[in-house]
Amino acid sequence: MPHPTRALLAAGLALCACQAVAASTASTTPVLDRIRDTGVVRLAYRENSVPFSYLDAGKPVGYSIDLCARLVDAIKVAVKRPDLKVQYVAVTPATRIAAITEGRADLECGSTNNTRERREKVAFTIPHYIASSRMLVKISSGIHRWEDLNNKTVVSTRGSTNGGQIKAMADSRVLKINVIEAKDHAEAFGMVAAGKADAFAMDDVLLYGFRATSPNPADYAVVGSNLAVAPYAIMLGKDDAEFKKVIDLAMSRTILDGEAEKLYKKWFQQPIPPNGVRLDIPMSFLLRDSFKFPTDKVAD
Repeated sequence: MPHPTRALLAAGLALCACQAVAASTASTTPVLDRIRDTGVVRLAYRENSVPFSYLDAGKPVGYSIDLCARLVDAIKVAVKRPDLKVQYVAVTPATRIAAITEGRADLECGSTNNTRERREKVAFTIPHYIASSRMLVKISSGIHRWEDLNNKTVVSTRGSTNGGQIKAMADSRVLKINVIEAKDHAEAFGMVAAGKADAFAMDDVLLYGFRATSPNPADYAVVGSNLAVAPYAIMLGKDDAEFKKVIDLAMSRTILDGEAEKLYKKWFQQPIPPNGVRLDIPMSFLLRDSFKFPTDKVAD
């Protein structure tokens, strides 16, 4: 039986959602008007952010992709277009923000951290995951702590926040660390696998995904204390309040009716494509608590 408080919140949100949809169809909103006129909603996706957004047999799949499908259902109602089609737009960490700000995508369905700096350019809906910043290393490297990186090379992904975190940590702990950038997560992991970097600094869940899907998972470990907390949220344009209202209410409903938790279990605790790997990552207390009262406000 649903928790009574959450059930009441869900019912209230459902009523608000109906009112918001009615308002959005009666008002002018650039994104919703374009979607209504073209019959197409554009979703940005990532090619290798397991299990959030990645390709399986050439098709985008993942936790974030499934959540975006629920948001598309709400958009269909808002624009009165049940025949709405989805157009996928491939992005990388370096190009994802521009895809939204330049209007090439309506929603970014990946693994993007909601930060103050990014909110100056884009908006975010309610977080659907809370990650920790750590590092992936070869077990044979002997690296266990951040201090073990002294005089070593660390790779991160261009466009992510992790490289800057490593540099700040190195300065504060007086460590000499060579920080380099890869074009995407797959390239960064490949540099560690090939011995071109000693560690891959990134959000822990993505590192676990690469470890689990590598040819030899036992060769790698995710180590280091947590440098920062990263609330992942779906990204959208900054200056369309009506579109954001539709998205926020749809995400709230998805969380409060328990659908987000079901999708979490599907992608983090059950076998996932393409090879039936299980990540076995239980929902954190931080995420579980945030799901009780969904909000797009995050601590910086």
